[in-house]
Formats: sequence, structure tokens, C-alpha cells
Amino acid sequence: MIGFVTYEQSPVGILKITGSDDGIDSILFTETMDVSLFADHPLAIESRAELREYFHGERTDFTIPLAPQGTMFQQMVWNELVKIPFGKKRTYNDIANAVGSAKMIRAVGSANARNPIAIVIPCHRVIGSDGSLTGYAGGLWRKEWLLEHEASKYSPQLFT
Repeated sequence: MIGFVTYEQSPVGILKITGSDDGIDSILFTETMDVSLFADHPLAIESRAELREYFHGERTDFTIPLAPQGTMFQQMVWNELVKIPFGKKRTYNDIANAVGSAKMIRAVGSANARNPIAIVIPCHRVIGSDGSLTGYAGGLWRKEWLLEHEASKYSPQLFT
């Protein structure tokens, strides 16, 4: 299993991407970039390309293989997050109901906060029941930017 680290500059800051032959295991916001780590691993190249396409409004779904590390419950939550369509939002309550019970809302919030693959596992699409932008590991300004970006590119024809 060959691992890699690479970076992608985006409109919301620098993204540090890590992965292996198994898939991408993290995409995290970072303040610095180590230019010596621009991996030529095929998944590094593909992930950077897909992220660029997303930010240019040319991609609504990601196809890169994912390999996030987490508990079984976190995996369940993250699997629900990837089902949220581009340009749409869900509440923490919606996700809690999808994984078992509205009583799990705090656990869902915790799993959402521990999402290791920003943007591709779209935790930014999860909002409070009152429509408020609550919590985002990358900062609420990034969450707001991502939601506005998707809303500006959203076309109902994409989903017919």
C-alpha cells in the first residue's frame, strides 16, 4: 500500500490530501503547503483534478475512492452525508433519522465534526433545524462559501 500526501490550493484555502492505493483518507484545511509533497500517485492527481473541477463549477459528484478511518457509527453518518445531493442541504435531525433515531442528533453532530474528508464527504451541507449554519471544522465562513458556491451552480436538470 503506497501512501501519499499532496495539496490543492482552493478558493477556501489550502487543502491537504492524504491517501493510499485504497483511497483518499483525508482532505483537511491547512495554513501551509509543503511543495515537496506534490505526489504523482494516480489518486493524488485524480483528487486534485476533481477538486479543481468542483471549484470551477464543472463537477457535482466525486468519483475518487474514499477510505476514511472512523468508528462504525461515524462511517454510517459519513455514508449518509455522501447521499446529500449537490446544491441541497439536510439538517442534523434528517441525518439522525436516516441512521436510526432523532435521539442520535448529538452523536450525528459529533460524527459530522470528525469527518476527515472535507468537501467530498459534504458535511458542509448539514445545517441546524432552524436553517442556521452551525459548526464546521473549517470555519463557518468556509461552510457559507461552499453552500453559496453550490447554490449558484445548482440546476434541477442535473437530478432528473
